[in-house]
Amino acid sequence: MSRTTPAFIPAVRTAADSDEVRAALREIAAAIGEDRVILGDGGGEYRDPYQPEGWEAFETAGVVQPDRTEDVQAIVRIAAAHGVPVWAQGQGRNNGYGGAAPRVSGGITVNFRRMNRVLEIDEELGYAVVEPGVSFAELYDAVEAAGADLMVSVPDLGWGSMGGNQQDNGLTYLPYGKDWRNICGLEVVTADGGLLRTGMGAMEGNDSWHLYRRSLGPTIEPLFFQGSFGIVTRLGVWLMPKPEAITHVHIDVTRDEDLIPLVDTLRRLRLDGTIDGVPCILNTLLIASTIAPRSHWYEPEEGVIPDRVIDEIAERIGVGRWHLRLALYGDRPVNEHNLAKIERAFGGIPDARIRSTTTGPDEWADLPDPSDRVYAGVPNQDWTTMSGWRGGTHGGHMSFTPVAPLTGRQTYELQMWLKSQFERNGIDHTADLIVVNERSLCSVAGITFDVDDAAATAEAYRVMQELVREAGRIGYGEYRAHLHFMDLAQEQFGYGDHAYRRFVEKIKDAVDPQGILSPGRHGIWPAALRGER
Repeated sequence: MSRTTPAFIPAVRTAADSDEVRAALREIAAAIGEDRVILGDGGGEYRDPYQPEGWEAFETAGVVQPDRTEDVQAIVRIAAAHGVPVWAQGQGRNNGYGGAAPRVSGGITVNFRRMNRVLEIDEELGYAVVEPGVSFAELYDAVEAAGADLMVSVPDLGWGSMGGNQQDNGLTYLPYGKDWRNICGLEVVTADGGLLRTGMGAMEGNDSWHLYRRSLGPTIEPLFFQGSFGIVTRLGVWLMPKPEAITHVHIDVTRDEDLIPLVDTLRRLRLDGTIDGVPCILNTLLIASTIAPRSHWYEPEEGVIPDRVIDEIAERIGVGRWHLRLALYGDRPVNEHNLAKIERAFGGIPDARIRSTTTGPDEWADLPDPSDRVYAGVPNQDWTTMSGWRGGTHGGHMSFTPVAPLTGRQTYELQMWLKSQFERNGIDHTADLIVVNERSLCSVAGITFDVDDAAATAEAYRVMQELVREAGRIGYGEYRAHLHFMDLAQEQFGYGDHAYRRFVEKIKDAVDPQGILSPGRHGIWPAALRGER
Protein backbone atom coordinates (compact mmCIF):
# COMPACT_ATOMS: atom_id res chain seq x y z
CA MET A 1 0.00 0.00 0.00
CA SER A 2 1.26 3.48 -0.85
CA ARG A 3 2.39 5.68 2.02
CA THR A 4 -0.18 8.22 0.85
CA THR A 5 -3.02 5.78 1.50
CA PRO A 6 -4.41 6.22 5.04
CA ALA A 7 -3.52 3.33 7.31
CA PHE A 8 -7.16 2.71 8.23
CA ILE A 9 -8.19 1.94 4.63
CA PRO A 10 -8.77 -1.86 4.64
CA ALA A 11 -6.66 -2.80 1.61
CA VAL A 12 -6.72 -6.50 0.70
CA ARG A 13 -4.77 -7.93 -2.21
CA THR A 14 -5.45 -11.22 -3.91
CA ALA A 15 -3.30 -14.12 -2.84
CA ALA A 16 -2.99 -15.12 -6.50
CA ASP A 17 0.51 -14.70 -7.90
CA SER A 18 0.80 -11.79 -10.34
CA ASP A 19 2.01 -14.25 -13.00
CA GLU A 20 -1.25 -16.18 -12.57
CA VAL A 21 -3.27 -12.98 -12.97
CA ARG A 22 -1.41 -12.05 -16.15
CA ALA A 23 -1.81 -15.59 -17.49
CA ALA A 24 -5.54 -15.47 -16.77
CA LEU A 25 -5.88 -12.15 -18.61
CA ARG A 26 -4.00 -13.56 -21.62
CA GLU A 27 -6.25 -16.63 -21.75
CA ILE A 28 -9.38 -14.50 -21.40
CA ALA A 29 -8.19 -12.28 -24.26
CA ALA A 30 -7.72 -15.38 -26.41
CA ALA A 31 -11.19 -16.65 -25.47
CA ILE A 32 -13.30 -13.50 -25.88
CA GLY A 33 -11.08 -11.13 -27.89
CA GLU A 34 -8.15 -8.87 -27.08
CA ASP A 35 -10.29 -5.77 -27.61
CA ARG A 36 -12.41 -6.81 -24.65
CA VAL A 37 -9.55 -6.85 -22.15
CA ILE A 38 -8.22 -3.66 -20.55
CA LEU A 39 -5.03 -3.88 -18.52
CA GLY A 40 -5.06 -1.94 -15.27
CA ASP A 41 -7.93 0.39 -14.41
CA GLY A 42 -8.39 1.93 -17.85
CA GLY A 43 -6.69 5.19 -17.00
CA GLY A 44 -8.72 5.54 -13.81
CA GLU A 45 -12.10 4.78 -15.36
CA TYR A 46 -12.47 1.54 -13.40
CA ARG A 47 -11.44 2.72 -9.96
CA ASP A 48 -13.32 4.61 -7.28
CA PRO A 49 -13.71 8.08 -8.86
CA TYR A 50 -13.80 9.65 -5.41
CA GLN A 51 -10.56 8.11 -4.18
CA PRO A 52 -7.53 10.44 -4.35
CA GLU A 53 -5.11 9.59 -7.11
CA GLY A 54 -2.29 8.58 -4.77
CA TRP A 55 -4.27 5.98 -2.88
CA GLU A 56 -3.70 2.37 -3.90
CA ALA A 57 -6.56 0.53 -2.21
CA PHE A 58 -9.26 -1.19 -4.28
CA GLU A 59 -7.31 -1.51 -7.55
CA THR A 60 -8.03 -3.92 -10.38
CA ALA A 61 -5.33 -5.69 -12.41
CA GLY A 62 -7.51 -5.68 -15.49
CA VAL A 63 -11.04 -5.22 -16.78
CA VAL A 64 -12.79 -7.71 -19.06
CA GLN A 65 -15.94 -6.86 -21.00
CA PRO A 66 -17.86 -9.95 -22.13
CA ASP A 67 -20.30 -9.78 -25.02
CA ARG A 68 -22.49 -12.77 -24.14
CA THR A 69 -23.22 -15.29 -21.40
CA GLU A 70 -20.77 -17.83 -22.85
CA ASP A 71 -17.99 -15.25 -22.50
CA VAL A 72 -18.81 -14.89 -18.80
CA GLN A 73 -18.66 -18.65 -18.37
CA ALA A 74 -15.24 -18.73 -20.05
CA ILE A 75 -13.98 -15.87 -17.87
CA VAL A 76 -15.07 -17.61 -14.67
CA ARG A 77 -13.56 -20.96 -15.68
CA ILE A 78 -10.23 -19.36 -16.58
CA ALA A 79 -10.17 -17.30 -13.38
CA ALA A 80 -10.94 -20.42 -11.34
CA ALA A 81 -8.15 -22.36 -13.04
CA HIS A 82 -5.67 -19.68 -11.96
CA GLY A 83 -7.21 -18.93 -8.56
CA VAL A 84 -7.83 -15.30 -9.50
CA PRO A 85 -10.78 -13.39 -7.97
CA VAL A 86 -13.27 -11.64 -10.24
CA TRP A 87 -15.39 -8.65 -9.27
CA ALA A 88 -18.63 -8.33 -11.25
CA GLN A 89 -20.38 -5.00 -11.81
CA GLY A 90 -22.84 -3.45 -14.26
CA GLN A 91 -21.87 -0.18 -15.89
CA GLY A 92 -19.36 0.49 -13.08
CA ARG A 93 -21.13 3.64 -11.87
CA ASN A 94 -21.76 2.77 -8.24
CA ASN A 95 -20.42 6.18 -7.26
CA GLY A 96 -20.62 7.02 -3.59
CA TYR A 97 -20.16 3.35 -2.71
CA GLY A 98 -16.82 2.66 -4.41
CA GLY A 99 -17.64 3.19 -8.08
CA ALA A 100 -16.12 0.59 -10.39
CA ALA A 101 -13.44 -0.51 -7.92
CA PRO A 102 -13.20 -4.07 -6.52
CA ARG A 103 -13.07 -4.90 -2.80
CA VAL A 104 -9.96 -7.05 -3.30
CA SER A 105 -7.09 -5.49 -5.24
CA GLY A 106 -5.09 -7.32 -7.89
CA GLY A 107 -7.90 -9.38 -9.37
CA ILE A 108 -10.02 -9.05 -12.50
CA THR A 109 -13.09 -6.85 -12.93
CA VAL A 110 -15.97 -8.08 -15.10
CA ASN A 111 -17.71 -5.04 -16.60
CA PHE A 112 -20.98 -5.43 -18.52
CA ARG A 113 -21.07 -2.34 -20.73
CA ARG A 114 -20.95 -4.56 -23.84
CA MET A 115 -23.78 -6.77 -22.60
CA ASN A 116 -26.38 -4.03 -22.94
CA ARG A 117 -29.06 -5.64 -25.07
CA VAL A 118 -32.79 -5.51 -24.35
CA LEU A 119 -33.71 -9.08 -25.26
CA GLU A 120 -37.48 -8.94 -24.96
CA ILE A 121 -40.32 -6.55 -24.21
CA ASP A 122 -43.66 -8.22 -23.49
CA GLU A 123 -46.35 -5.55 -23.53
CA GLU A 124 -49.17 -7.97 -22.75
CA LEU A 125 -47.67 -9.19 -19.49
CA GLY A 126 -45.67 -6.06 -18.73
CA TYR A 127 -42.05 -7.14 -18.46
CA ALA A 128 -38.71 -6.91 -20.22
CA VAL A 129 -35.71 -9.24 -20.30
CA VAL A 130 -32.36 -7.49 -20.31
CA GLU A 131 -28.65 -8.17 -20.10
CA PRO A 132 -26.96 -6.84 -16.95
CA GLY A 133 -25.28 -3.87 -18.64
CA VAL A 134 -28.52 -2.31 -19.90
CA SER A 135 -28.84 1.14 -18.35
CA PHE A 136 -32.12 2.60 -17.18
CA ALA A 137 -31.86 5.13 -20.00
CA GLU A 138 -31.35 2.35 -22.58
CA LEU A 139 -34.34 0.36 -21.34
CA TYR A 140 -36.49 3.50 -21.33
CA ASP A 141 -35.45 4.25 -24.92
CA ALA A 142 -36.19 0.66 -26.00
CA VAL A 143 -39.64 0.69 -24.42
CA GLU A 144 -40.45 4.04 -26.05
CA ALA A 145 -39.10 2.89 -29.43
CA ALA A 146 -41.29 -0.22 -29.24
CA GLY A 147 -44.33 1.96 -28.66
CA ALA A 148 -45.13 -0.07 -25.56
CA ASP A 149 -47.59 1.54 -23.17
CA LEU A 150 -45.29 0.71 -20.25
CA MET A 151 -43.07 2.51 -17.72
CA VAL A 152 -39.66 1.74 -16.21
CA SER A 153 -39.11 2.38 -12.50
CA VAL A 154 -35.93 4.49 -12.48
CA PRO A 155 -33.48 5.95 -9.92
CA ASP A 156 -32.43 9.61 -9.69
CA LEU A 157 -29.57 9.06 -12.16
CA GLY A 158 -30.35 7.08 -15.29
CA TRP A 159 -26.85 6.08 -16.40
CA GLY A 160 -26.53 3.07 -14.08
CA SER A 161 -27.38 -0.45 -15.19
CA MET A 162 -30.31 -2.66 -14.30
CA GLY A 163 -27.88 -5.44 -13.31
CA GLY A 164 -25.62 -3.25 -11.21
CA ASN A 165 -28.57 -1.62 -9.47
CA GLN A 166 -30.05 -5.03 -8.69
CA GLN A 167 -26.67 -6.26 -7.49
CA ASP A 168 -26.48 -3.64 -4.74
CA ASN A 169 -30.16 -3.24 -3.83
CA GLY A 170 -30.29 0.14 -5.53
CA LEU A 171 -33.56 2.02 -5.22
CA THR A 172 -36.07 3.21 -7.82
CA TYR A 173 -39.20 5.27 -7.29
CA LEU A 174 -42.27 4.06 -9.19
CA PRO A 175 -44.73 1.62 -7.56
CA TYR A 176 -42.76 -1.41 -8.79
CA GLY A 177 -39.69 0.05 -7.09
CA LYS A 178 -41.00 -0.47 -3.57
CA ASP A 179 -39.31 -3.38 -1.82
CA TRP A 180 -37.40 -4.13 -5.04
CA ARG A 181 -40.50 -5.65 -6.68
CA ASN A 182 -39.39 -5.03 -10.27
CA ILE A 183 -36.84 -7.88 -10.66
CA CYS A 184 -38.15 -11.37 -11.46
CA GLY A 185 -36.20 -14.27 -12.95
CA LEU A 186 -32.40 -14.38 -13.19
CA GLU A 187 -29.86 -16.24 -15.31
CA VAL A 188 -26.67 -16.75 -13.32
CA VAL A 189 -23.16 -18.03 -14.05
CA THR A 190 -21.92 -20.03 -11.07
CA ALA A 191 -18.39 -20.29 -9.69
CA ASP A 192 -17.63 -23.43 -11.70
CA GLY A 193 -18.67 -21.75 -14.95
CA GLY A 194 -22.05 -23.47 -14.99
CA LEU A 195 -25.36 -21.78 -15.70
CA LEU A 196 -28.55 -21.73 -13.64
CA ARG A 197 -31.89 -20.00 -13.90
CA THR A 198 -33.93 -19.03 -10.87
CA GLY A 199 -37.60 -19.66 -10.10
CA MET A 200 -39.69 -21.13 -12.91
CA GLY A 201 -36.69 -20.68 -15.20
CA ALA A 202 -35.26 -23.85 -13.66
CA MET A 203 -37.71 -25.76 -15.88
CA GLU A 204 -37.02 -25.92 -19.61
CA GLY A 205 -39.65 -24.08 -21.62
CA ASN A 206 -41.51 -22.63 -18.63
CA ASP A 207 -43.18 -19.39 -19.75
CA SER A 208 -43.58 -18.12 -16.16
CA TRP A 209 -39.86 -17.52 -15.55
CA HIS A 210 -40.21 -13.73 -15.43
CA LEU A 211 -43.74 -13.74 -14.02
CA TYR A 212 -43.60 -15.71 -10.76
CA ARG A 213 -41.12 -14.91 -7.98
CA ARG A 214 -41.00 -18.12 -6.02
CA SER A 215 -39.58 -21.57 -6.73
CA LEU A 216 -40.46 -25.16 -6.05
CA GLY A 217 -38.30 -25.47 -2.97
CA PRO A 218 -36.17 -22.68 -1.50
CA THR A 219 -36.33 -19.36 -3.32
CA ILE A 220 -32.72 -18.44 -4.11
CA GLU A 221 -33.12 -15.32 -6.25
CA PRO A 222 -32.48 -12.88 -3.35
CA LEU A 223 -29.11 -14.58 -2.73
CA PHE A 224 -27.84 -12.77 -5.82
CA PHE A 225 -28.81 -9.34 -4.46
CA GLN A 226 -25.68 -8.01 -2.71
CA GLY A 227 -24.37 -11.56 -2.90
CA SER A 228 -21.23 -13.19 -4.23
CA PHE A 229 -22.60 -16.58 -5.22
CA GLY A 230 -22.83 -16.08 -8.97
CA ILE A 231 -22.73 -13.53 -11.79
CA VAL A 232 -26.09 -12.44 -13.19
CA THR A 233 -26.12 -12.45 -17.01
CA ARG A 234 -29.83 -11.95 -17.69
CA LEU A 235 -32.72 -10.59 -15.64
CA GLY A 236 -36.42 -10.01 -15.94
CA VAL A 237 -37.74 -6.54 -15.15
CA TRP A 238 -41.40 -5.81 -14.47
CA LEU A 239 -42.78 -2.76 -16.27
CA MET A 240 -45.81 -0.78 -15.10
CA PRO A 241 -48.66 0.09 -17.47
CA LYS A 242 -48.75 3.82 -18.12
CA PRO A 243 -51.61 5.40 -16.17
CA GLU A 244 -53.98 7.98 -17.60
CA ALA A 245 -52.30 10.60 -15.41
CA ILE A 246 -49.64 11.22 -12.80
CA THR A 247 -50.23 13.78 -10.06
CA HIS A 248 -46.91 15.06 -8.74
CA VAL A 249 -47.17 16.22 -5.12
CA HIS A 250 -44.65 18.33 -3.20
CA ILE A 251 -45.15 19.07 0.51
CA ASP A 252 -42.94 21.41 2.57
CA VAL A 253 -42.76 21.86 6.33
CA THR A 254 -40.87 24.69 7.98
CA ARG A 255 -39.39 23.24 11.19
CA ASP A 256 -37.23 20.22 11.94
CA GLU A 257 -39.78 18.95 14.47
CA ASP A 258 -42.44 19.00 11.73
CA LEU A 259 -40.73 15.87 10.46
CA ILE A 260 -42.68 13.96 13.14
CA PRO A 261 -46.21 14.63 11.82
CA LEU A 262 -44.93 14.59 8.23
CA VAL A 263 -43.68 10.99 8.57
CA ASP A 264 -46.64 9.79 10.66
CA THR A 265 -49.13 11.20 8.15
CA LEU A 266 -47.21 9.69 5.24
CA ARG A 267 -47.15 6.28 6.93
CA ARG A 268 -50.92 6.26 7.44
CA LEU A 269 -51.50 7.15 3.79
CA ARG A 270 -49.02 4.49 2.65
CA LEU A 271 -50.65 1.82 4.79
CA ASP A 272 -54.17 2.57 3.54
CA GLY A 273 -53.02 2.61 -0.11
CA THR A 274 -53.67 6.29 -0.82
CA ILE A 275 -49.99 6.78 -1.69
CA ASP A 276 -48.05 4.17 -3.66
CA GLY A 277 -44.52 4.06 -5.01
CA VAL A 278 -41.42 5.24 -3.17
CA PRO A 279 -41.81 8.76 -1.72
CA CYS A 280 -38.76 10.70 -0.55
CA ILE A 281 -38.25 13.30 2.17
CA LEU A 282 -35.32 15.64 1.48
CA ASN A 283 -33.84 18.31 3.72
CA THR A 284 -33.03 21.83 2.54
CA LEU A 285 -29.30 21.31 1.98
CA LEU A 286 -29.83 18.15 -0.05
CA ILE A 287 -32.09 20.06 -2.42
CA ALA A 288 -29.62 22.97 -2.53
CA SER A 289 -26.84 20.55 -3.53
CA THR A 290 -28.84 19.53 -6.62
CA ILE A 291 -28.90 23.16 -7.78
CA ALA A 292 -25.45 24.65 -7.08
CA PRO A 293 -22.27 24.04 -5.05
CA ARG A 294 -21.99 25.05 -1.41
CA SER A 295 -20.09 28.26 -2.20
CA HIS A 296 -23.13 29.55 -4.10
CA TRP A 297 -25.17 29.49 -0.90
CA TYR A 298 -22.57 30.20 1.78
CA GLU A 299 -19.10 31.68 1.28
CA PRO A 300 -17.16 30.60 4.43
CA GLU A 301 -15.43 27.28 3.76
CA GLU A 302 -14.87 26.37 7.40
CA GLY A 303 -17.60 25.17 9.73
CA VAL A 304 -21.15 24.14 8.94
CA ILE A 305 -23.88 26.24 7.39
CA PRO A 306 -25.79 27.85 10.31
CA ASP A 307 -29.50 27.21 10.82
CA ARG A 308 -30.42 30.80 10.01
CA VAL A 309 -28.67 30.50 6.64
CA ILE A 310 -30.41 27.18 5.98
CA ASP A 311 -33.72 28.98 6.49
CA GLU A 312 -32.61 31.68 4.04
CA ILE A 313 -31.64 29.02 1.48
CA ALA A 314 -35.02 27.33 1.92
CA GLU A 315 -36.77 30.62 1.25
CA ARG A 316 -34.64 31.29 -1.85
CA ILE A 317 -35.39 27.86 -3.29
CA GLY A 318 -39.01 27.86 -2.21
CA VAL A 319 -38.91 24.74 -0.03
CA GLY A 320 -39.07 23.96 3.68
CA ARG A 321 -36.70 22.39 6.19
CA TRP A 322 -38.12 19.09 4.96
CA HIS A 323 -39.59 18.48 1.53
CA LEU A 324 -41.72 15.44 0.70
CA ARG A 325 -41.98 14.38 -2.95
CA LEU A 326 -44.38 11.71 -4.16
CA ALA A 327 -46.64 10.85 -7.07
CA LEU A 328 -50.12 9.46 -7.59
CA TYR A 329 -50.74 7.11 -10.52
CA GLY A 330 -54.13 6.39 -12.08
CA ASP A 331 -57.21 7.81 -13.72
CA ARG A 332 -57.68 11.52 -13.12
CA PRO A 333 -60.77 11.15 -10.89
CA VAL A 334 -58.94 8.61 -8.72
CA ASN A 335 -55.92 10.89 -8.42
CA GLU A 336 -58.18 13.83 -7.56
CA HIS A 337 -59.84 11.81 -4.80
CA ASN A 338 -56.49 10.72 -3.33
CA LEU A 339 -55.06 14.23 -3.64
CA ALA A 340 -57.98 15.59 -1.62
CA LYS A 341 -57.22 13.04 1.12
CA ILE A 342 -53.55 14.06 1.05
CA GLU A 343 -54.38 17.76 1.27
CA ARG A 344 -56.68 17.19 4.25
CA ALA A 345 -54.17 14.98 6.05
CA PHE A 346 -51.02 17.07 5.57
CA GLY A 347 -52.98 20.29 5.89
CA GLY A 348 -53.16 19.60 9.61
CA ILE A 349 -49.44 20.37 9.96
CA PRO A 350 -49.06 24.10 10.81
CA ASP A 351 -47.62 26.13 7.91
CA ALA A 352 -47.34 23.08 5.63
CA ARG A 353 -47.34 23.98 1.93
CA ILE A 354 -48.79 21.56 -0.60
CA ARG A 355 -48.28 21.86 -4.36
CA SER A 356 -49.49 19.50 -7.05
CA THR A 357 -49.48 19.16 -10.81
CA THR A 358 -51.32 16.57 -12.89
CA THR A 359 -49.86 15.54 -16.25
CA GLY A 360 -50.49 13.00 -18.99
CA PRO A 361 -48.07 10.66 -20.81
CA ASP A 362 -47.28 13.14 -23.59
CA GLU A 363 -45.94 15.62 -21.03
CA TRP A 364 -43.69 13.42 -18.89
CA ALA A 365 -40.47 13.58 -20.92
CA ASP A 366 -40.49 17.39 -20.85
CA LEU A 367 -41.38 18.07 -17.23
CA PRO A 368 -39.15 20.92 -15.97
CA ASP A 369 -38.51 19.39 -12.54
CA PRO A 370 -36.06 16.44 -12.85
CA SER A 371 -37.59 14.95 -9.72
CA ASP A 372 -41.01 14.87 -11.39
CA ARG A 373 -39.46 13.26 -14.46
CA VAL A 374 -37.99 10.50 -12.30
CA TYR A 375 -41.41 9.80 -10.77
CA ALA A 376 -42.76 9.62 -14.32
CA GLY A 377 -40.18 6.96 -15.22
CA VAL A 378 -38.04 9.29 -17.35
CA PRO A 379 -34.32 8.81 -16.58
CA ASN A 380 -32.04 11.84 -16.45
CA GLN A 381 -28.69 13.04 -15.10
CA ASP A 382 -29.72 16.36 -13.57
CA TRP A 383 -28.73 15.52 -10.01
CA THR A 384 -25.07 14.77 -10.74
CA THR A 385 -24.32 18.22 -9.28
CA MET A 386 -24.85 16.80 -5.79
CA SER A 387 -21.33 15.38 -5.56
CA GLY A 388 -19.90 18.85 -6.24
CA TRP A 389 -21.25 20.38 -3.01
CA ARG A 390 -17.59 20.66 -1.99
CA GLY A 391 -14.92 20.52 -4.68
CA GLY A 392 -17.11 21.41 -7.66
CA THR A 393 -16.19 19.24 -10.64
CA HIS A 394 -13.67 17.48 -8.38
CA GLY A 395 -16.23 16.80 -5.68
CA GLY A 396 -16.85 13.37 -4.24
CA HIS A 397 -19.32 11.86 -1.83
CA MET A 398 -20.05 8.80 0.27
CA SER A 399 -23.42 7.78 1.62
CA PHE A 400 -24.35 6.41 5.04
CA THR A 401 -27.57 4.43 4.67
CA PRO A 402 -29.25 3.11 7.83
CA VAL A 403 -32.74 1.59 7.75
CA ALA A 404 -35.33 2.91 10.21
CA PRO A 405 -38.99 2.32 11.13
CA LEU A 406 -41.45 4.66 9.42
CA THR A 407 -42.50 6.45 12.60
CA GLY A 408 -42.27 10.20 13.07
CA ARG A 409 -40.59 10.30 16.47
CA GLN A 410 -37.88 7.75 15.63
CA THR A 411 -37.21 9.32 12.22
CA TYR A 412 -36.87 12.76 13.81
CA GLU A 413 -34.56 11.50 16.56
CA LEU A 414 -32.37 9.67 14.03
CA GLN A 415 -32.05 12.77 11.85
CA MET A 416 -31.22 15.01 14.80
CA TRP A 417 -28.61 12.47 15.94
CA LEU A 418 -27.11 12.39 12.45
CA LYS A 419 -27.15 16.20 12.26
CA SER A 420 -25.26 16.42 15.54
CA GLN A 421 -22.71 13.83 14.40
CA PHE A 422 -22.15 15.63 11.11
CA GLU A 423 -21.90 19.10 12.60
CA ARG A 424 -19.61 17.93 15.41
CA ASN A 425 -17.18 17.02 12.63
CA GLY A 426 -17.70 20.24 10.67
CA ILE A 427 -19.85 18.63 7.95
CA ASP A 428 -23.16 19.89 6.58
CA HIS A 429 -26.02 17.46 7.15
CA THR A 430 -27.72 16.44 3.91
CA ALA A 431 -30.53 13.91 4.09
CA ASP A 432 -32.68 11.88 1.70
CA LEU A 433 -35.22 9.65 3.44
CA ILE A 434 -36.38 7.04 0.92
CA VAL A 435 -39.65 5.36 1.92
CA VAL A 436 -39.08 1.90 0.49
CA ASN A 437 -42.34 0.39 1.75
CA GLU A 438 -45.28 1.09 4.05
CA ARG A 439 -43.32 0.48 7.25
CA SER A 440 -39.68 1.49 6.82
CA LEU A 441 -37.33 3.97 5.22
CA CYS A 442 -33.71 4.10 4.13
CA SER A 443 -32.03 7.22 5.48
CA VAL A 444 -29.32 8.32 3.04
CA ALA A 445 -26.89 10.84 4.52
CA GLY A 446 -24.08 12.05 2.29
CA ILE A 447 -20.62 13.27 3.19
CA THR A 448 -19.09 15.40 0.44
CA PHE A 449 -15.44 16.33 -0.03
CA ASP A 450 -12.89 17.65 -2.51
CA VAL A 451 -11.22 14.62 -4.09
CA ASP A 452 -8.10 16.68 -4.85
CA ASP A 453 -7.67 17.29 -1.11
CA ALA A 454 -6.36 13.95 0.15
CA ALA A 455 -6.40 15.04 3.79
CA ALA A 456 -10.02 16.19 3.61
CA THR A 457 -10.99 12.97 1.84
CA ALA A 458 -9.27 10.89 4.52
CA GLU A 459 -11.15 12.85 7.17
CA ALA A 460 -14.44 12.13 5.38
CA TYR A 461 -13.61 8.41 5.43
CA ARG A 462 -12.79 8.62 9.14
CA VAL A 463 -16.09 10.32 9.93
CA MET A 464 -18.07 7.81 7.89
CA GLN A 465 -16.33 4.95 9.67
CA GLU A 466 -17.27 6.51 13.00
CA LEU A 467 -20.89 6.92 11.86
CA VAL A 468 -21.23 3.24 10.92
CA ARG A 469 -19.83 2.14 14.27
CA GLU A 470 -21.76 4.59 16.45
CA ALA A 471 -25.06 4.01 14.64
CA GLY A 472 -24.62 0.28 15.15
CA ARG A 473 -24.34 0.86 18.89
CA ILE A 474 -27.78 2.48 18.96
CA GLY A 475 -29.42 -0.14 16.75
CA TYR A 476 -29.12 1.11 13.17
CA GLY A 477 -27.64 -0.93 10.31
CA GLU A 478 -27.07 -0.01 6.67
CA TYR A 479 -28.92 -1.44 3.67
CA ARG A 480 -25.81 -1.06 1.47
CA ALA A 481 -22.24 -0.02 2.14
CA HIS A 482 -19.19 1.57 0.54
CA LEU A 483 -16.29 -0.76 -0.26
CA HIS A 484 -14.25 0.69 2.57
CA PHE A 485 -16.98 0.09 5.17
CA MET A 486 -18.38 -3.26 4.05
CA ASP A 487 -16.71 -5.27 6.81
CA LEU A 488 -17.52 -2.71 9.49
CA ALA A 489 -21.14 -2.43 8.32
CA GLN A 490 -21.53 -6.22 8.37
CA GLU A 491 -19.88 -6.35 11.81
CA GLN A 492 -22.83 -4.41 13.26
CA PHE A 493 -25.17 -7.34 12.52
CA GLY A 494 -23.89 -9.36 15.47
CA TYR A 495 -26.94 -11.21 16.77
CA GLY A 496 -26.12 -14.77 17.85
CA ASP A 497 -22.38 -14.20 17.55
CA HIS A 498 -22.86 -13.12 13.93
CA ALA A 499 -25.09 -16.10 13.13
CA TYR A 500 -26.28 -14.49 9.89
CA ARG A 501 -22.76 -13.91 8.60
CA ARG A 502 -21.60 -17.39 9.59
CA PHE A 503 -24.58 -18.97 7.83
CA VAL A 504 -24.08 -16.98 4.62
CA GLU A 505 -20.35 -17.73 4.60
CA LYS A 506 -21.15 -21.44 4.80
CA ILE A 507 -23.18 -20.99 1.63
CA LYS A 508 -20.29 -19.04 0.11
CA ASP A 509 -17.83 -21.85 0.83
CA ALA A 510 -20.21 -24.47 -0.56
CA VAL A 511 -21.04 -22.79 -3.88
CA ASP A 512 -17.70 -21.01 -4.43
CA PRO A 513 -15.07 -23.16 -2.68
CA GLN A 514 -12.17 -21.25 -4.25
CA GLY A 515 -13.68 -17.95 -3.19
CA ILE A 516 -13.15 -16.27 -6.56
CA LEU A 517 -16.51 -14.50 -7.00
CA SER A 518 -16.53 -10.95 -5.58
CA PRO A 519 -14.80 -11.84 -2.31
CA GLY A 520 -15.62 -9.48 0.53
CA ARG A 521 -18.76 -8.04 -1.02
CA HIS A 522 -20.78 -6.58 1.85
CA GLY A 523 -18.55 -8.26 4.40
CA ILE A 524 -18.98 -11.87 3.23
CA TRP A 525 -15.59 -13.55 2.76
CA PRO A 526 -14.51 -16.97 1.49
CA ALA A 527 -12.62 -19.20 3.91
CA ALA A 528 -9.20 -18.43 2.38
CA LEU A 529 -9.57 -14.68 2.95
CA ARG A 530 -11.63 -14.61 6.14
CA GLY A 531 -8.60 -13.59 8.16
CA GLU A 532 -8.41 -10.35 6.18
CA ARG A 533 -11.65 -9.12 7.73
